[in-house]
Amino acid sequence: MTKVVANEPLNVKVTLRHSNNHTTIEEYARNAVIPLSRIFPGIISCHVILDHQKNDFEKNKLAEITVNVPQHVLVAKDAGVAYEQCIDNCVEAMSRQLLKYKEKQS
Repeated sequence: MTKVVANEPLNVKVTLRHSNNHTTIEEYARNAVIPLSRIFPGIISCHVILDHQKNDFEKNKLAEITVNVPQHVLVAKDAGVAYEQCIDNCVEAMSRQLLKYKEKQS
C-alpha cells in the first residue's frame, strides 16, 4: 500500500509491505523525513518503505529511505524491533549522507 500526500513541502511516498493499514506509522515516517529538506533543499522526492519480515523475530521491522537528489539516489536502511526506531536511525544516516552530498556540491 503506497500513499502520496500532495500538499507537502517535500514529495514523500510511504509504502507498507506485508502489513495492515497503519496510519500512525505512516504519519510518523512522513513527519520524520520532512526535516531532511532543511538539510538539503534540493531534494526531488523521498520514498519510505516499511517492511515486516516474519522469519526474524529479533529485528523483523525494516525501514528504507530513498532520497532522489539531482544526479544521485541516496539510500538508508535499518532493521530493528520497532518501526519508529528504524525510521529514526534511517533519518540520521540520511542526514549524514545529505550533508556529505551538500559539501561535495559546494
